[in-house]
Amino acid sequence: MTNRPLRGSGPSPGHDVPAERAGKPASAAVPEAATAASGRAGGPGAGVSGAAAPVAARAETRRAAGSAPVKGAPAGAARRAPRPGRRAATGRKSPLARGGWTPWLYLAPALVVIGGLLVYPVYQLGLISFLEYTQAQVSGGEPATFQGFGNYATLFGDPQFWQVLLATVLFAAACVVSTLAVGCALAVLLTRVRAVPRLALMLAALGAWATPAVTGSTVWLLLFDPDFGPVNRILGLGDHSWTYGRYSAFALVLLEVVWCSFPFVMVTVYAGIRAVPAEVLEAASLDGASQWRIWRSVLAPMLRPILVVVTIQSVIWDFKVFTQIYVMTGGGGIAGQNLVLNVYAYQKAFASSQYSLGSAIGVVMLLILLAVTLVYLRLIRRQGEEL
Repeated sequence: MTNRPLRGSGPSPGHDVPAERAGKPASAAVPEAATAASGRAGGPGAGVSGAAAPVAARAETRRAAGSAPVKGAPAGAARRAPRPGRRAATGRKSPLARGGWTPWLYLAPALVVIGGLLVYPVYQLGLISFLEYTQAQVSGGEPATFQGFGNYATLFGDPQFWQVLLATVLFAAACVVSTLAVGCALAVLLTRVRAVPRLALMLAALGAWATPAVTGSTVWLLLFDPDFGPVNRILGLGDHSWTYGRYSAFALVLLEVVWCSFPFVMVTVYAGIRAVPAEVLEAASLDGASQWRIWRSVLAPMLRPILVVVTIQSVIWDFKVFTQIYVMTGGGGIAGQNLVLNVYAYQKAFASSQYSLGSAIGVVMLLILLAVTLVYLRLIRRQGEEL
């Protein structure tokens, strides 16, 4: 009977070991830590199996190198492996190489046009606000002199400026809230009516949107005319003048501003609602949520980026209303009771020939709009929204 060597013991004297196993050290297949571990596991006379290292050697290798070595890899492969938490070195391309400048190349023509139509006039507006620029300087009779912040000090010292500023802020806020409410309500309505009523409402809204401000203001004046207007006859108000009182005049202008502004909000929000998956709205309805709850808890959070855009646009448009106030109140109402900042700047610059004061009012309006927009965007970013 032939005596076979026990597993884990050394080879018998008469047993031939293949040359490729006998002449090749164990460290060529596993790292040095594996060899030491195998020696500890099998004792002084332990040998390495020709197929793989023992289990204890593998565990020791993982603890020493942080990851299992690749079979057949050199002994230093484990030491060259990246440490945990360290990013492997990768080649980074420049922005130009990975196409980072391509969008700017496409936008370059538009940016040049916008720079010529917007940046240069704003620069001239700010420059004139620091000069003494009246009719004498415009005609060339006197040179323009530098006043520094003198025009702003004169403006801020005028009590009428603060009254007009407060009236402008309140009027613009009322217009923005009303426009968003009407536009969002009609956008939801568009999703619930059939094709023919939807088409009729869209055409009517686009007609209001396309009507020039002067034309729309004149039509509204005829509708509310105290002598020939149909509104007073329907309501039985006789010869009531809507533009005589301060608040009634502001209310009339507000209705006209909302009428010509809500189509933009309606179409934009409607497009956003159509992009919301129908399964989300169906699940909310099956849960018993009312239409108001669906809008407040489902649609409004999902449409927040769109609502940010329409809100900022409405703030900019309604804060600088000019045509509607000027046409419907006759240049600012009786004794200037319906003045807003844009009409006030027009009166200072062209009616009084104080172009520097008019420019200072324009700069103040620009700074207010920038501040409102930045604050609103910051509040949205704090809530985790990506714009």
